[in-house]
Amino acid sequence: GIENPAFETSGSVLGRQCCPGPARADARAVGPASPGLEEGPCGWGPCNPRVLQLCNNPGGYLAAYSLLAIFQGIVVNGLVNISISTIEKRYELSSSLTGLISASYDIAFCALSLFVSYFGERGHKPRWLAFSAFMLGLGSLVFSLPHFSSGKYQYGNKIEDNTCQTAETTFANATCSASTNSSLHKYLYVFILGQLLLGVGGTPLYTLGTAFIDDSVPKHMSSLYIGIGYAMSLLGPAIGYVLGGQLLNIYIDIQIPKRQDTTYTKVDQDDPRWLGAWWIGFLACFFAIWLLIIPFSCFPKHLPGTAEIQAEKISETHDDGSQVLVQANNIGQSFKDFPVALMILLRNPVLMSLIIASSSEALVATGFATFLPKFIENQFGKSSSFSATLGGLVLIPGAALGQVISGVLVSKCKMSCKGIIKFMISTCSVALILNTVFLFAKCGNEPFAGVSETYNG
Repeated sequence: GIENPAFETSGSVLGRQCCPGPARADARAVGPASPGLEEGPCGWGPCNPRVLQLCNNPGGYLAAYSLLAIFQGIVVNGLVNISISTIEKRYELSSSLTGLISASYDIAFCALSLFVSYFGERGHKPRWLAFSAFMLGLGSLVFSLPHFSSGKYQYGNKIEDNTCQTAETTFANATCSASTNSSLHKYLYVFILGQLLLGVGGTPLYTLGTAFIDDSVPKHMSSLYIGIGYAMSLLGPAIGYVLGGQLLNIYIDIQIPKRQDTTYTKVDQDDPRWLGAWWIGFLACFFAIWLLIIPFSCFPKHLPGTAEIQAEKISETHDDGSQVLVQANNIGQSFKDFPVALMILLRNPVLMSLIIASSSEALVATGFATFLPKFIENQFGKSSSFSATLGGLVLIPGAALGQVISGVLVSKCKMSCKGIIKFMISTCSVALILNTVFLFAKCGNEPFAGVSETYNG
């Protein structure tokens, strides 16, 4: 892939045969592997059970990574999204504030990704993944805490509109009076904290987790392994939506109160006052994710055979003279080198082009996933449930299969860096052409007297 010389050890930089000259992307042979690679058995210090050595390989690491990616997707892109409306009602939050909750994960991820990548590159990556599992589990736990500290849900009288009753009315609306004096909205900060912790945990997963795979497998196999890992991360939201939807059929306090006083009536799932048990999924994921700390903590700093794999790899780094600068000034050894390393990245045209392409793809994919069900519903007159189901059947399997198929093609064809970029341009061009169908896919408006039809027509 696109390598950054500022993040490489001095031994690996010295081992490369640099090709000075103008900016170009020639293949350069890699010298002997760095002797500092710490390959070791799978275990904890002197405790190295023989059974654990069966997992001390890229396949074993990929299995643990995939599980963590699935649970991260379940929590962040599944349970959080499907629980937002329930949280908004339960804790009397406006849509703008719940939007802030959703954005908190991305804020933490963007703020930390550069620093985690910079410092984690030289560190013990599996232990960083163990830290990731710890923070993801902690974030899930914190996100569920408001349910346990806010008391039982008092649903009040059923009203047909969203207006509060005036003082002259014959009965008092408990829901309105409660919202006037309630302090439930202060739990907003707990939800934001939970999302920030989830963002901290997600950062090493998608920066150092994939880098460890790339370091541990041959070049022609890394695309397949990383594709499988990303496919698992796309499977997580699908599981999260299904799981969260089922949990919302359970009453928020598990047991439905028969009667709260003489004026309140019992609620059911068709009642607008019904709130589902949104918190159960977060609590279950907290326990499951923390169990993944165990396998990640037992992996060595480098898997057996990494040194040999690194020695056989070919560098296709964009040669703009930065490698000589890194070698001469020993850049990347301390935090004060971070600004220089960042500038080297920003001056890499290939890397910046890939970043812009990835950002554009994410922008389209996010909008597509959000509005495709509504588009189907409005354009083709389908129900909300059918539109959401159809959208999920199109997006999730398509995205997951696309990741795996592309990984297989890159692996089997042993594409070079230039070949991969050409492959990306070709597939994105085909996708762009196919997306033009949305410019023409529409249904005629239903006849409406006085609007699209005359009263006599």
